[in-house]
Amino acid sequence: MERVVVIADVDETRVLLSGDVDASLGAELATASAAVLARDTPIVVDAGEVVFMDSTGIGFLARLASRAQRPPVVLLRPPPVVRFLVSSTRISTLLEVRESEGGTPA
Repeated sequence: MERVVVIADVDETRVLLSGDVDASLGAELATASAAVLARDTPIVVDAGEVVFMDSTGIGFLARLASRAQRPPVVLLRPPPVVRFLVSSTRISTLLEVRESEGGTPA
């Protein structure tokens, strides 16, 4: 099963993350980042299926958030481990965190 999937739609670019988002995904995250940032659409990162994230995942989120053509990048359904990392690294100031689709910022 793929752990990084990019879905390019007319209205947005969505990144689906799942499983362990760590250094083993470095090349996939770099490819996904380039593909996502090349588009001029809002970016949504769905982290609902992530079970572990390290600095590689945080770096990916920070890269998207700091280089997006249409900020803010939406981080959707972050599990507690992701929410903790985003908060403790202060990346949360660069992202719009939402608990559900179309929901208000958390």
